[in-house]
Amino acid sequence: QVQVVESGGGLVQAGGSLRLSCAASGTIFMFNAMGWYRQAPGKQRDQRELVANITSGGNTNYSDHVKGRFTISRGNAKNTVYMQMNSLKPEDTGVYYCNGLSRYGAYYWGQGTQVTVSS
Repeated sequence: QVQVVESGGGLVQAGGSLRLSCAASGTIFMFNAMGWYRQAPGKQRDQRELVANITSGGNTNYSDHVKGRFTISRGNAKNTVYMQMNSLKPEDTGVYYCNGLSRYGAYYWGQGTQVTVSS
């Protein structure tokens, strides 16, 4: 059974930094892509928005509001991904979910980690 686990969330003041980590286990295959999504306060889980993703080949994609501030990277271990978040803003607040896209087209989600940015 594939499990995805996030860590690294917390409370930080505006302008501060956090580093999120994500690791998936239970599969021998490398995910084709991994990404981070944010569920903003007051939004439903199905309204999560893409923050950043990265393919197995290293290609990255960022939402416009985090470009230049967040950096996604893959770890040396299979199916691990990190996101360095700098210059955090109150509007970055939310629950951050990690997901992985398998070679068969299935998405696997973690339980989320809370990020709160105070003004």
